[in-house]
Amino acid sequence: MTIKEVEEKTGLTRSNIRFYEKEKLIDPARNSKNGYRDYSEKDMETIKKIAFLRTLEFSIEDIRNILSHKVSLEEMAKKQAAVLEEQIEGFTKAKIICERMLASGNTSYEELKAEEWVADLQAHWEDNKKIFKLDSVSFLYLWGSLITWALITSLCLLIGIFSYTRLPDQIPVQWSSGTAVSFVNKAFIFAYPLACVVFRIRLRPVIYVRLLMHYPFGEPITEYLTNYACFTALSIELFSVLFVHGLAKNVTAVLLLDTAVLIGLLIVGITKMGLLPNPAKLWKNRKS
Repeated sequence: MTIKEVEEKTGLTRSNIRFYEKEKLIDPARNSKNGYRDYSEKDMETIKKIAFLRTLEFSIEDIRNILSHKVSLEEMAKKQAAVLEEQIEGFTKAKIICERMLASGNTSYEELKAEEWVADLQAHWEDNKKIFKLDSVSFLYLWGSLITWALITSLCLLIGIFSYTRLPDQIPVQWSSGTAVSFVNKAFIFAYPLACVVFRIRLRPVIYVRLLMHYPFGEPITEYLTNYACFTALSIELFSVLFVHGLAKNVTAVLLLDTAVLIGLLIVGITKMGLLPNPAKLWKNRKS
């Protein structure tokens, strides 16, 4: 059957079906006459199962492991039930406290005292440590913000505008050992801000989908990586201008410095979010 027929029979969108295929969760055969995908009844049932498990918050990786028989559905269902139970417990506690605050009539921020609403404040902090991990990586959100992207893109555009008349007719776009080896028309200087726009419109959604399916903090990391790509474009543009005026020679050093700083910040951020183990703790545990 065609993908249109699968859409009609499952009620799912074409983009969902294509995504499952891209993630290698389904592998439909090809029609030998026209080369189009030919979905079988088994494919359609697999698609419905995948979609159902996604509604239960199963990750794509979890589903992939089930399909490859690395784990059983029973194992993953128990794991997911525990995760959901923990979330429900947290939401229920927060709801009860909010209801108590409303019932007391004391909802003034100025008079709010946290100790009055939880028996053990330190235990309450511990129960909500995930929230504090997010607070501790505010710089990651700042770097990955729309404002930061707009600033980088605007700076790219301004550099292009103010440097255009001072540039030679041909500017370098490739270098080797401090020597330019490839040149293009100087109007190419405006390709850098354009690249920033393309990164945000085209690259960002692709990264977002890939990361969100696998990691709980896919959104800030996506924004971070998108802005990193834009920052790289800005660095190359600035280097090009400096190079033609004899003020810089090695683009590799510039890119390596960019990469070292930005990847370092990303590692710090995702470590604080709990996605990577803390190196200091690992070293401490190793010594003990």
